[in-house]
Amino acid sequence: MKIIFLLIHALSRLPLRVLYFFADLIFFVNFYIIGYRKKVVFDNIKNSFPEKSLEEIQAIRKKFFINFSDYIVETLKTFTVSQTELRVRVQHINQDVFQDAKNENKNVILLAGHVFNWEWYNALAGGLPQSQTHPVYRKMQNALWDTEIQKIRSKFGNQPLEASDVIRHIMRHPNDGSRVYLFVADQSPLMISHGIEFLNQKTPVFIGYDKLATRLDLAFIYCDMKKVKRGFYQVNYYRILPDGEKFVEMEMVKKFHRLLENTIKKRPDNYLWSHRKWKYAQSIQKLF
Repeated sequence: MKIIFLLIHALSRLPLRVLYFFADLIFFVNFYIIGYRKKVVFDNIKNSFPEKSLEEIQAIRKKFFINFSDYIVETLKTFTVSQTELRVRVQHINQDVFQDAKNENKNVILLAGHVFNWEWYNALAGGLPQSQTHPVYRKMQNALWDTEIQKIRSKFGNQPLEASDVIRHIMRHPNDGSRVYLFVADQSPLMISHGIEFLNQKTPVFIGYDKLATRLDLAFIYCDMKKVKRGFYQVNYYRILPDGEKFVEMEMVKKFHRLLENTIKKRPDNYLWSHRKWKYAQSIQKLF
């Protein structure tokens, strides 16, 4: 396994224009020969967009696999990419919302979805008025791979936190506007307790950040990411505010998923359709 990681690090040093040649190869082999989760991807897109024709669904699926192949080599590149290069490749728009939160002495909960390429948010650290940035992650079963992924997420001054520890961490530190916590918030929950209607399907949802919204006066910000062209992305940041004086139960979950749904509908091929997000659909009928 260590030899594999040595090879990964060596390949990571290649320029992206060379790595995209490998991405084209990965796409061809995956899409036309192996067919990794092609049916899962097709079904997820079809069920999410019942109004689309078969030709439209197939076109989205093909574009998804192209973007997925780019995601693989871009994540590989993340091992050695510089913060300067990532800041060129990812344009961050409307960062004033972070300064607003700082001025209000509120820590930030940053909510993103599995929209390509979410791994490149890392370069945001160091360019914010907040002094500490914490990407939230789930520990992987393979200890060596988990260690390597944490190296990526610890770059540029980031301080990653395991999902099971993040709420305790937030509660133990002052809400003083000095910290940003990044959640990829459309994760499937480990235990199903709540569900919502999302992309025309009954969907189990993770609610940890919703509990924070109802208990603490934090600043919640949504990341609207889009792929401008190969290797270049743009992120718009939007403050999420309560309808009333403060957030009520499930309000944040619904607002986040509504924003994410809008992002996906604008650029459906940029979403991670290969996840078995709806595999427990029958188990959550009682939640509706």
